[in-house]
Amino acid sequence: MDDTPLRHRLGLDRTSAPDLLPPDDQWELTPDDHSGSNAKVRVRSAVKELLETAIFILLVFFIVRGMVQNFKIEGSSMEPNLHSGQYILVNKLIYFHFDLNAPIRLLPGQEDLARKIVYPFSQPQRGDVVVFEFPGDVSKDYIKRVIGLPGDKVEISDGHVYVNDQLLDEDYLQGIPTYCSADKACSRGPVVVPDGSVFVLGDNRTNSSDSREWDALTLDNVIGRAWVLYYPVSDWGVIHHPSYAADE
Repeated sequence: MDDTPLRHRLGLDRTSAPDLLPPDDQWELTPDDHSGSNAKVRVRSAVKELLETAIFILLVFFIVRGMVQNFKIEGSSMEPNLHSGQYILVNKLIYFHFDLNAPIRLLPGQEDLARKIVYPFSQPQRGDVVVFEFPGDVSKDYIKRVIGLPGDKVEISDGHVYVNDQLLDEDYLQGIPTYCSADKACSRGPVVVPDGSVFVLGDNRTNSSDSREWDALTLDNVIGRAWVLYYPVSDWGVIHHPSYAADE
């Protein structure tokens, strides 16, 4: 009887039949190829980062847009201080306001509650150069200077402007007189600026469509205060907003 072990006779013994078995390194298991899967993960990660960056940029854009807006001056109504073709930045945040009673009007029986407007930073002041939606056509933006505030008495007489019986020292006009057309209310004596409104005039008093023509400007139409003139670069500078004796 053959005493050779059965596994040897069947050729399953590596020690006795090394030539029938593969080398040791071929017995090692190799992991599945994940290169394609890794590439997909990297692509998804890159796309996600791009989307997050785009959303962040848009968010910053809308936030900044809500605070600052560029504006191109068209026309000569603000000469000699601002000229057609110049570009300015407008500070919109400074005149931010809200109606404190708006939530209360949502309650039953409070629908007729009067508005209570709050300006956390500042209301328009005399001397401010403001950009606003033209009352006659809100698709157009105008730029003028605030002369009278709510409740002020504004009078145009002998080429000068008086606010609350005090003469405004408007040296920025460089001697340009101020007159009011005979068919306008301001030619018949002082006018009182209504609540929630301001009286605005262009610096070029001989060529400006302003409150002398279409009365006071409602504050809801005001977009913001002219801040910086940035183009042409040679004209760069912060826009001056003077104060008057009437403010004291």
